[in-house]
Amino acid sequence: MYKTLNEYNKEKFGCKVYKLSLDAGFTCPNRDGTKGSKGCIFCSSGGSGEFAEGGNDILAQLEAAKKRVENKNKGGKYIAYFQSFTNTYSDVKHLKSLYLKAISPDFIVGLSVATRPDCLPDDTVELLKEINKIKPVTVELGLQTANPKTADYIRRGYTNDEYVLAVKRLKSAGINTVTHIIIGLPNETVDDATNTTKLAVNAGTDGVKFHMLYVIKGTDLALDYLSGKFTCLNLEEYAQILKRCLALLPKDTVVHRITGDGAKKDLLAPMWSADKKRVLNYLNKYLKGE
Repeated sequence: MYKTLNEYNKEKFGCKVYKLSLDAGFTCPNRDGTKGSKGCIFCSSGGSGEFAEGGNDILAQLEAAKKRVENKNKGGKYIAYFQSFTNTYSDVKHLKSLYLKAISPDFIVGLSVATRPDCLPDDTVELLKEINKIKPVTVELGLQTANPKTADYIRRGYTNDEYVLAVKRLKSAGINTVTHIIIGLPNETVDDATNTTKLAVNAGTDGVKFHMLYVIKGTDLALDYLSGKFTCLNLEEYAQILKRCLALLPKDTVVHRITGDGAKKDLLAPMWSADKKRVLNYLNKYLKGE
């Protein structure tokens, strides 16, 4: 089996830890015209932050998010998670203000920042290093695929080499890194999924987030899906590929998730992914060989 995020958090913090998703109003170089204007082909209008709190005040967002889950996390702590869009895509002064405010409550034990490998200038990495001395910092990077043709198709906007360099720079600064990998991207094979996992492992990622490709209404990916250009994996296919990818991870690599769940009201496919409890039960049994 593999090391789960819950196990890691209990070892590190001594209790259960929930992430509180935040929306700090960032944009993305794939949306503001720097590298593109449409975003990644699968990305929703919310910048993959459908479950993030809204509003201008970070502390108010934290309190609102905490209130929603505190019944599930009695006696536990929380991590402030900047999730929507690219959360290092601003000047350092602004970032510092946001990050310090987010980690200021006593119930916050760490900071998690989702971003792109091409949005980590030296001064931002230095800032993250400073914050890491106050409370632990994790940076999440969206690799998704190691296949250059697929990367072009999804409009990722950066190279595999940029991803590898970003991981190495963060690791050199003592910052924990997590890599997002999508299984079942259009026209990808089992080998594509395992090659992507190998790239992340060889780069030195500390953790991995696996999830299936799901299609959200209103995205350009949805247009291709509806026109019949690709089909999504079924649950059994996804489980088989996931198992092969997990087998490639070193024993100390933390698996942050093994499934994904888009907002049900916007989900187009695969509909089985909407039943998260059933999916997790199936995957856990399958991975244990039951």
